[in-house]
Amino acid sequence: MEVKVLMVGLLTFLSHFFALSQTPTYPSLIPLPRQLTWTSRAFDLTQARAVYYNDRRLKSEAIFLQKQLSKKGYKVKVLFQKNAPLQGISLSLGQVITSHLPEEAYQLEVFSQKVMLKANTSHGVFNGIQTFLQLQKNKEIQGCSIKDSPAFAWRGYLVDVGRNYQSIPQLKEQIDVMASYKLNVFHFHLTEDVAWRLALKKYPQLTDANTMLRQKGKFYSHADMMQLIDYCKERHIEFVPEIDMPGHSQAFERAMGVSMQSKEGVQIVKEIIKEVCQTYPINYLHIGGDEVKITNHDFLPEMTQYVKSFGRKVIGWSPGGNLPQETIRQLWMGHESIPEGEVYIDSRHLYINHIDPLEVVTMLFQRNIGDRSQSDKQVLGATLCLWHDRNIRQEKDLLTMNALYPSMLAFSERTWVGGGQTQWVTNIDAKEVDAVAKFDNFEKRLLVQKIQNFKDKPFPYHPQGHIRWQLFGPFFNHGKLDSAFVPEQTHFLNQNPIPNQEALGGTVVLRHWWSPVVKGVLANPQENTTWYTIQKIWMPADTTAYCWIGFNNISRSMATAVPPSSQWDTRASKVWVNNQLIQAPSWANAGQNPTLEQPLTDEGYEYRQPIRIQLHKGWNEIKVKAPVGTFKGSDWQNPVKWMFTVLPFFE
Repeated sequence: MEVKVLMVGLLTFLSHFFALSQTPTYPSLIPLPRQLTWTSRAFDLTQARAVYYNDRRLKSEAIFLQKQLSKKGYKVKVLFQKNAPLQGISLSLGQVITSHLPEEAYQLEVFSQKVMLKANTSHGVFNGIQTFLQLQKNKEIQGCSIKDSPAFAWRGYLVDVGRNYQSIPQLKEQIDVMASYKLNVFHFHLTEDVAWRLALKKYPQLTDANTMLRQKGKFYSHADMMQLIDYCKERHIEFVPEIDMPGHSQAFERAMGVSMQSKEGVQIVKEIIKEVCQTYPINYLHIGGDEVKITNHDFLPEMTQYVKSFGRKVIGWSPGGNLPQETIRQLWMGHESIPEGEVYIDSRHLYINHIDPLEVVTMLFQRNIGDRSQSDKQVLGATLCLWHDRNIRQEKDLLTMNALYPSMLAFSERTWVGGGQTQWVTNIDAKEVDAVAKFDNFEKRLLVQKIQNFKDKPFPYHPQGHIRWQLFGPFFNHGKLDSAFVPEQTHFLNQNPIPNQEALGGTVVLRHWWSPVVKGVLANPQENTTWYTIQKIWMPADTTAYCWIGFNNISRSMATAVPPSSQWDTRASKVWVNNQLIQAPSWANAGQNPTLEQPLTDEGYEYRQPIRIQLHKGWNEIKVKAPVGTFKGSDWQNPVKWMFTVLPFFE
């Protein structure tokens, strides 16, 4: 194969970068509406005098829109008017016909003189408002006709504040992002072994600082809880608190001196349930029930019935304890098809604390929710989970290290639009032209959203869909990971090599630690082999670029060992730019076997300073060496995830 042929199809940095920097022809919407027709007409926001609503039930939505427009510098009135106005922005309740989830459907028409937003319910109107706000281009709202409804009824986000407390302002920020992208369930995991964060009048000792192992004395008061519940309600988000029982309850035991499953513990837990259900306006209570040895087999059935006696629906984890059949199951592991006869929320392989920041976007974009294209009587939808088990230096680390907002937008797209692949995969298949085109379309919209709405928020993501790697291998290293093979030769490409396959993306997972459940790019990965990958980049002039580089995804939920100083990993992985070896950082915790109490500092590319690389005019070559020995990890906290990240970008 000629070298120039090898280069065909490889997009370059700058062409992609400049394309993204240009204003797109039409606004970039996430999630993509079900039916969308663009028109040439546009509504001038400077001429908007009022937001009109035709039903008293829409007053809060009208005020919400007024506040959002005010933040953008547009002052409008809110007026009740039964008949549709000839000019202005009109919110109305009326019939929007759809075969699926009509309670969240909406219809939006943008004309030159008016905007008409209609829905069956106030929730549908609120959904339409989020789309309306994304339609803004400068001082205009792009003309269009939209009819839209979601694929899945349950589009949730879970945050674990038991292990790591988050302030009310940071939680509100996340809830705002949820609302903007039409997520509708906030799952609040309040209790853990580390700390019990929910204040109770009857048992104030539960939130005593002496019972907490981290962020001691940090908890949520009644006023805090009501503030969050009201904040969610204003945004049509279901607030679902979780009190984990009988597992993950060491903080309870430290405070109360008894096990939850004991006779005394059962009575205390019932009093807790009673106070929560009588105090807070909630429709669901999540009772956990997983990762625990059940010694009292009456415990979970008894608690389930007790919660139901207060008119609340019950959710529990599956696999877990002996939950009654009518309990809604939230799946957290296992890849088998969902069994019949029960109701489920899908959270399998949706724990972003385990997933690389670039990989998580490609994975979520392709993820098939609940093994079906849309929700039904058996599968309500899914919940994206942030379980950052490890201690943190500062609360913003939770958003950066787990690439929360890029993940949330990809999850929003998939749960609203539906579809996806039946297998759980890491990378976009470079051979599938349609899949590549769809991801390219989504990534462009994602990056526009980053520019427009996340300038002051952590958004660890850069364009990667244009990167194509040529893979050469396998070369059998027989366990000698530093063995050198032909691709390390300086003029390797001059020998016209034929690549074994291609891979797409800034992060390439050759073999996932959950293989074969989660598919990497190698169909048949083999132990004691070395692969080389090469990408070519054309530059019109000599340039200094930034580069994310990494060879492991340090899970934020395991005490993973740190590589030795100045080594990328323990597998002798290497990266060259124009045949110049790029040195690994001198890790702050080099060679250590940390505990979960030791915060991460510089182990992940997304939260350390990027590497600066020199690119010259013309073609540049980036080459990666990725050896592997055994696929068996040294222990459960150090599984072998055979992967690399090399992503050049400009800021």
